[in-house]
Parts: sequence; structure tokens; C-alpha cells
Amino acid sequence: MGLIVQKYGGTSVGAPDRIKQVAARIARFQREGHQLVVVVSAMSGETNRLIALTRDITTTPTPRELDVVVSTGEQITIGLLCMALHAIGVKARSYTGAQVRILTDSAHTKARILSIDETPIRRDLDDGCVVVVAGFQGVDAAGNITTLGRGGSDTTGVALAAALQADECQIYTDVDGVYTTDPRIVPEARKLDRITFEEMLEMASLGSKVLQIRSVEFAGKYKVKLRVLSSFADTGEGTLITTEENTTMEQPVISGIAFNRDEAKLTVLGVPDTPGTAYRILGPIAEANIDVDMIIQNVGQDGTTDVSCTVARGDHDRAMAILGQVREAIGAREIRSDKSMAKVSVVGVGMRSHPGVASLMFRTLAEEGINIQMISTSEIKISVVIDEKYLELAVRVLHKAFGLDGSAA
Repeated sequence: MGLIVQKYGGTSVGAPDRIKQVAARIARFQREGHQLVVVVSAMSGETNRLIALTRDITTTPTPRELDVVVSTGEQITIGLLCMALHAIGVKARSYTGAQVRILTDSAHTKARILSIDETPIRRDLDDGCVVVVAGFQGVDAAGNITTLGRGGSDTTGVALAAALQADECQIYTDVDGVYTTDPRIVPEARKLDRITFEEMLEMASLGSKVLQIRSVEFAGKYKVKLRVLSSFADTGEGTLITTEENTTMEQPVISGIAFNRDEAKLTVLGVPDTPGTAYRILGPIAEANIDVDMIIQNVGQDGTTDVSCTVARGDHDRAMAILGQVREAIGAREIRSDKSMAKVSVVGVGMRSHPGVASLMFRTLAEEGINIQMISTSEIKISVVIDEKYLELAVRVLHKAFGLDGSAA
């Protein structure tokens, strides 16, 4: 018996029948003596529908009002789930992010959690209630509704687990765990029994959609025991996300292949090769709240150099507009861009003690005629930017080259 935080994604609560199935699962856990805090997303497709409504009004909604609209999806789900629990005799009470007082900063559409007031939750738990909290949302110091970005319900669940010092945070989704890569691209992909926080953080940041990256950061920072499970299966242990020190067996060299189609490459040509130029290029992009991923600066020749970087494809137009102004200010010759880029990465803590990972990756891609345009490395991952048309081929051949097709994953 213990305190468990469960999070259910949009597909898990996508229809009334599924909400009733979630309620039945929650009831089973409560009968076993557990205290339960349940975090839910909006019903599948609801957030997209709400965003489309705003686009029917204006193509440039203010971020504050956009948060007001899209946050309503989770409010519907918490009410329906509590009704389903009441119908089967389970005491339950719903809370919006503001009612729980999930305090965030004021960065609308991508706010960060600052603190959580767990007092009302503990009071209801002590009273025998299941507490149902709207994910994805909070409130800033001025009382404005804020949202945490796509996938933010994961972060809500982990943050609540950290604040409540829960025994486990269970993320229920439409897959039964974390796989070596996307099974839709590589049918031979295998489910991992466990993965380290470091590896999961890299996988999430590199395009794996199982968990939002900030939820993994939270879990690692506060040592929250995190498990990914399927909401459509009553059995199975899912994938445990843990610390490397808790792993009893030696890690494989590579744990997974991550990828991201959402890449755009920007290149500023003929940049004066002087101190501070990189900041003058990338500083305005950062001030516009645009995340820059890979950065490459070539060796200077004739007093000039070229600077390339990648951004999310959705930020391409804004970034290009900013660079257009920067080009004139710094006297660069030209700006080029390509929105048909993709990133492929190999991830594994075993890379620390096994040389040759990079050479195997590069040789495998070369044998398939796949040109590498940019390279980025860390202690436990190697990422490359390639043409998007080669993405699925690259994932398949790398998955096989590193032995992830085997049943021992």
C-alpha cells in the first residue's frame, strides 16, 4: 500500500467507455489500499479542436487567451472521470491546476512549474478520496491561467509525485513501455524493461514522444520512481525509468534509436570572423524564445566564416525573419535555410565505456548513401542531421547495426 500518482493520456480517456475503464482501474488500486492522485489529459483530439477554433477567429491569438481556451479540455476530462468514479461508488474530487495552486511562471503556452500547494490534496486523500487533477495547466502569480506545452500532463503528474513524495508515478499511455525505437518504423523494436533517467532524457529531447522531456527532468531531479504502462492492458510491468546506480546488470552499449522529423536548418554565410559574432546571431533568436539545437561554425577564411544551426520546423519562419535583420546588422553575405531536415540519434550509457560507436554509426549510414550534414555528441548520445527522405531508412539500418533487433533488449 502506498501513495501512487497515475497519469492518463488523451487516448486513454478518449471516449466515455475509455473513461469508465480508467475509473475501473483506479477503483482496483484503491481497493488494494493505495491512495491515488490521478492526472488526466484532454480527450484525444480535443486540444487540436480547441486550437482550430481559435484559428477560426484569428491566426495570431494572444498567448494568454490561447491558454484560456486550450486549458478547458482537461477540465472536461476531470469532471467526467469523477462522475465515472462516483457511479461505481468511489469518492473522488476534481481540481483544475489553479485550484490545486500549481504555481507557474508567466510564459504562456510553455510555462514552468514553480511550486505546488499539496495541502488540499492531502486533506482529500486522508478523507478517502481519489483526487483527480487537470494536467497541462497551472496559474501564475497574477492569477492568469497558464499551460505547460504539449505533453505537459506528464510534467504535472511527475511534479505532483515529487511534491507529495509519492511511492511511484505511473504514466499510462497507448504503448506498453519504452521501445528501442518506434515500432511503426521498425517492427522488430523491443520493449525495454528499464532505462536510465539519463537515457530517457536524451530520448525525450531527441524526439521520442513517450514522455515529455520536462517530466523526465523532474523525475530525475527529485528521484521520482517513474514507470510507463499501457492503459489498454491489465497486465505487464511496463518500463521502469531509474538511476544507473540501481541497475543490476551491465548496460548494453546502445539502448535506443531516437529521431525527430521536426527540424529546420539555418545557415548564415559570410559572417565576419570576430569575437561576439555568434552571440549577435543567436542572441536575438533566444530572446524570441526559439530553441536552437545544433550549432556549427566553420573555420574562418578571408576574415569570414559560416554559422549553421537547427531549430524546430515550426519556428523556421520567425527565425528567418530575425536572421534577416541580423544579417544587415553584422554585414553577413547571405542566409539559407532548409525545412526538409531530420535528426537521428543513438543513445546509451554504455557508450561511456565502449569506443567505436560513432564510427559504426557513420559507416552504416555511408553504406546506405546517406549524407550527414551536422553532428552533435554528448557522453551518452550521437546525433546527426540528414535529409528527411532518408529518415526511416537510417533508423532501420542503425537499429539493426547496433543489435537492437534481438530479443534481449
